[in-house]
Amino acid sequence: MAVRRGSAPKLGDVLLVTGSEGFLADRAVRSAIAAVKKDFAEVETTELDASTLDVGVFAELTGPSLFAAERVLVMRSLENLPAEMAPRLIEYAGAAADDILLVLVHSGGQKGKGVLDKLRKASVTEVVATAPKAWELPQFVAGEIRLHGGNVDERAASALVDAVGHDLRALAGACAQLVSDSGGQAVTAELIGQYFGGRAEVTSFAVADAAISGRTEPALEQLRWALDCGVAPVLMTSAMAGGLRGLAKFSSAPGGMREADLAREVGVPPWKLKSLRQQSRGWTPGGLATAIKAVAQADADVKGASGDAGYALERMVITVSRAHGRR
Repeated sequence: MAVRRGSAPKLGDVLLVTGSEGFLADRAVRSAIAAVKKDFAEVETTELDASTLDVGVFAELTGPSLFAAERVLVMRSLENLPAEMAPRLIEYAGAAADDILLVLVHSGGQKGKGVLDKLRKASVTEVVATAPKAWELPQFVAGEIRLHGGNVDERAASALVDAVGHDLRALAGACAQLVSDSGGQAVTAELIGQYFGGRAEVTSFAVADAAISGRTEPALEQLRWALDCGVAPVLMTSAMAGGLRGLAKFSSAPGGMREADLAREVGVPPWKLKSLRQQSRGWTPGGLATAIKAVAQADADVKGASGDAGYALERMVITVSRAHGRR
């Protein structure tokens, strides 16, 4: 999720946006620009890649404006900043021009970490754009729907995630559309089904749920339909691995835990515990081990170890569903 450290950005600030989630990083940049434009009628906005920066360009961009215009300078790919520019940028961060908001975007990772550490010591405002974990996506959906003035319950939010997938841009767009078309009513699972039911039926999660529940034929039907609709094979193995991982954590969790504590232990929203309880019936440690091994093999196959991804996925689905109930 996007987490802000410090006060809202304004002219005279340096805003540091860090993290690998591009959608949240872009939103932080847009929000910063909008905040400045809210207070000033004319704002000059310039965007550039940090790798192209040199002393002359930086001096021109951050020097006094001939027209006394308020400015926002967005510098992306900070991790690629030329080494000779790092001291100048750090120096500027300590004494920023009062008519400029400088936004620095770092896409995550260790590259350029030294510059990040020095910028933080200069007390810049930071927004951390971290991708939510899979089990946090319904919370993201609920937040997006509230942002647009709507409301949704946890099950409906999870239904939208199952239907649309994990891409935050797609989820945010779906939330905006649903609130716009809901007529002020709550966004329900029924409404989501009307818009995205066809997509929901071919998602990798539907395939995984059917296979883990031991329903071989429905799982194979969902798999073939999903592949025909262009669902990437790697998403199939990822969903199956995630489902089995959650099941393994649930099965090995200490008994007698409260629902909220158990959900945190397993790493799923509380409502998901009911389906995990149902799926766990018939699974044994030996069966889980067989299924996990099959998913690992399929994952390697669809990533290049085999020339036939469809066959590899069918074999995975059959092995997983048959492992249900195996001693």
